[in-house]
Amino acid sequence: DVQLVESGGGSVQAGGSLRLSCSVSGYFGRTYCMAWFRQAPGKEREGVAAIDSDGNGSYVDSVKGRFTISQDNTDHTLYLQMNSLKPEDSAMYYCAADRGACLRWVHDDEYAYWGQGTQVTVS
Repeated sequence: DVQLVESGGGSVQAGGSLRLSCSVSGYFGRTYCMAWFRQAPGKEREGVAAIDSDGNGSYVDSVKGRFTISQDNTDHTLYLQMNSLKPEDSAMYYCAADRGACLRWVHDDEYAYWGQGTQVTVS
């Protein structure tokens, strides 16, 4: 069975950096899409970034130039490097994964597998 476990969240001042990690166990095929979503209180879950099995990344406009998604296939880990953090980046961050390409990566109903979330607070 596929399991995703996030870590790396925390509290940071505006302008600071955090790196989130998502440890992946299980196998969901040679073609896949993995993504980071976030959800702030009272707001809908939002797709932040995605990466496909070829290593191509996609980002929501609000994080372009500040966040970088990457994966390490050796240790089966997904990362989100977050720089120049802003208070509006505060949210619970989730990693998600599913088989297939990242054609509709911002849609959370595209993903069958989810982690439990890690909290990011920017003040």
